[in-house]
Order: sequence, then structure tokens, then C-alpha cells
Amino acid sequence: MSIDFASRVAIVTGAGGGLGRAYALELARRGARVVVNDLGGSRDGSGASDAADRVVAEIEAAGGEAMANGGSVTDYAQMQDMVAQAQAKWGGVHILINNAGVLRDKSFANMEPEDFRFVVDVHLNGSANATKAVWATMRDQNYGRILMTASSSGLYGNFGQANYGAAKLGLAGLTKTLYLEGAKYNIRVNTLAPTAGTRMTEDIFPEAAFKAFTPESVAPAALFLVSEDAPTNAIVGAGAGVFQAAYVTLTQGVRLTGDDMSPEGVAAHWAQIIDRTGEIVPKSGGEQAMTIMAKLQG
Repeated sequence: MSIDFASRVAIVTGAGGGLGRAYALELARRGARVVVNDLGGSRDGSGASDAADRVVAEIEAAGGEAMANGGSVTDYAQMQDMVAQAQAKWGGVHILINNAGVLRDKSFANMEPEDFRFVVDVHLNGSANATKAVWATMRDQNYGRILMTASSSGLYGNFGQANYGAAKLGLAGLTKTLYLEGAKYNIRVNTLAPTAGTRMTEDIFPEAAFKAFTPESVAPAALFLVSEDAPTNAIVGAGAGVFQAAYVTLTQGVRLTGDDMSPEGVAAHWAQIIDRTGEIVPKSGGEQAMTIMAKLQG
């Protein structure tokens, strides 16, 4: 089965380099018309550059169609303008890859509140802004594919990244609501947790690993997750050509009554509470309440 995007218009935020550039180039190679969005700042969000223009030039040199956009994902009005420009030029927006991001790593003890706020604003609120800007269009055209970019730091934690981790797990949670709200409009929403050697991670990876974890080795997962036959509500890990699936699970748990309905009772039954035998992967938040009701009726 060949996956192409010949009739699709795609927006990729943070596409001036690294992962976003890899996504934009491959989408264009497969026929998509691509909005290359990038504010062009350094990895801490400061400064500016013409990174988006350079990626557009690459796409056009290869025979594709693209347009540059320098809007900030933290500004909803700028995201609305970006979508309006794409609609005016190409008639719609079918794909959104929320990839823009920054890093301001410090231990929580040394992190200023502004550094926490800014990172959450770019990653989480920025993705919400871009998604909100395309949402009505995707509903009206009864088609949309949206990809959020999470991280292992959000799913599992990472020292020195409290701000980044909080934002990234928030994006997985955003996916889990939007896939429900978008289902009747054929809008599919997924989460990608990439591991790649980019400007964001160049001082974290050893040199050999940096070369193995290329952005191009992540792109296949990203493009599959925004393709016509994509799943929805998936959390996919990707790096160095290895692709994985992550899940938020719920154990069967145990019902406590009488004297056991106490902190001491929770402590005494802790091994049963965390027993993963028969755990489930809920498709919505309501399933937790349903499992509790089943215990009450059992």
C-alpha cells in the first residue's frame, strides 16, 4: 500500500529544522502542499532566522509546493492568519503536525516560574492554538489529521525537564479528548513521542547515537499517523528506525469496605491495587467510573 498526500494541504509547525523539516520535506515529496511554519528562534525560544524560507526553497527545488509562515504558535491570531493564508492559496487544510518547541532545562529547584510557563505555553498552549485554528475547517470539510508531539520526558519523566515533561504529557491528554470530539467529523488525532538527534538534543546524545537518531528515521511514523488510513488516539514512540506503542492503562483494582476503607486498608491491599493482571486501556475517561460501578455491583 502506497501512502501519498497528493490532494492534501499540510501545516507543520517548527518546520525550519530537525524533525519538522524532515516531516515537511517528506510530505512534499509525497505530493502535499506544505505550510512551513517556524518562528526561527534558538532552542530556548529567543532570536529569529529565515529557517522556514530555506525549507520552502528545498521543497520548491525538488518540484514541490510550499509556503513559509513565521507566526508564533503562542499567538492564536497568528495561527488563524496562517490557516487563512493556506485556505486562500490552496482551498483547505487537511493535516496539522504540531512540532514547534523550545527547551529551558533546569532542575525544578532552580527553575524560574517564567521558564516553566514559557515552555508550557509554546508546547501545550501553542499546539492548542494551532489545532483550534484548523478545527472548524477540518470539521467543515469532514476530514482532518492532527499529530501532537509528546516525549518520553512527559510519558515517563526526565530529570531537569519538569516544564517540558508537564507540557508533553498534557499534549497526550489533549489528544485523548480531541480524538473523541473529532470522531464524527473524520478528524483523527494521534500523539508521537520522537527520539531524534536535532538542535534540541545535540548536547544530550553521544556523537554515535546522534548520528543514528536522525529526524528522517522518525518521519515514517509521523507521516503514517497523518495519513488517510491513520489510527486515532495512538501514542507512538519512534527513534533510529524503532517504532513502539505506549498506553495509559488501568488495573482491575480492589473494592474496600468496612475497616479497610481507610489509609491503612489501602496500604494493606496495595499489592492487589497495583496488580496488572487483566489491566485495560480505557478509550475514554468514563471507563474508569464504569469499572468502579462494576465493582459495586459485583
